Amino acid sequence: MAIQYKSDHIHLRSPDPVAAARFYVEALGAREVTRLDNNGALRIVLDLGGLSVFVEQVPATTHRAPEPPYVGIEHIGLGVNDMDAAVADLRTRGVHFVVEPKEARPGVRIAFLEGPDKVRIELIERRPA
Repeated sequence: MAIQYKSDHIHLRSPDPVAAARFYVEALGAREVTRLDNNGALRIVLDLGGLSVFVEQVPATTHRAPEPPYVGIEHIGLGVNDMDAAVADLRTRGVHFVVEPKEARPGVRIAFLEGPDKVRIELIERRPA
């Protein structure tokens, strides 16, 4: 039998997982699934468009991610069907964009916003070229 891999979760770390999870719920429409204790650390599990996102508590002294670009996972990519509407909606929620919407190539528009704990989140709209 061939081994098959599938998406399971993205694991984020935050000194304030409640505030971080609130951002994903309020700004991006995630749904909180559960809260649990993971060896003394609060873990909040979210469903973000079918993707499980774990937001887990770490001490405030934990090292922060460097400024991009860097080696390793750099951002989360979320597909949208209408970039202009998504950006307008997020701006009303006070979301800060670090890269304004632009055409990456014919049929593909992207923008980057900054989530809690400097997590970069890409919005990508794909249309026929």
